Amino acid sequence: MARSNPQRRRELADAVVALLAADGLRGVTHRAVDARAQVPTGTASNYFPDHDALLVAAAHRIVDLQLDDMVAGSTHTPDGVDPIDHLTALLAGSLVAATSSHRDRYRAIFELQLESRRRPAVAGALEGLAATAATFTGALHRDLDLPVPEQAVGRLMTLSGGVLFVLVTGPPVAVEEIRSLARGIVHGALGAEPRPGDD
Repeated sequence: MARSNPQRRRELADAVVALLAADGLRGVTHRAVDARAQVPTGTASNYFPDHDALLVAAAHRIVDLQLDDMVAGSTHTPDGVDPIDHLTALLAGSLVAATSSHRDRYRAIFELQLESRRRPAVAGALEGLAATAATFTGALHRDLDLPVPEQAVGRLMTLSGGVLFVLVTGPPVAVEEIRSLARGIVHGALGAEPRPGDD
């Protein structure tokens, strides 16, 4: 049965993500998804019967992609490297990726987050992204041997989320400026005073 094809479901979900990034919610229709995924007309509606189902599929796909990236990017602090510097470098790398190779994904995330206030099904799907990010961030701090209190994890996510929105929806920003923003986020979240040479 066609609807049980996981690869086709991923292709259709990827098409929804691309449409959200390019045209917002108004661009997501079953016909547009079929065209974007280059599949026969009616394929998307066969897998996802209504508009909510399309958006939920995109949200689940994004959660999976984000988790894969988090796992791939996880690394212990190398010997002789300050853990805070390492955390800052990891965050900067994530922000740079968000403004380049993952820009469409983050634009889709912001579209879904806004729509989740009106659609409980979308909100439920995005809860997985928030929970995964919080769990992974806490685990990363433990791996880096950072004594980061729980409330600081929330601050880190809030600050980085705000910067992400500006970077992804605004004009291009130089990599060095993104690295400076990452330093500000980490020091702000941890309540640390910037050290000489950090600006």
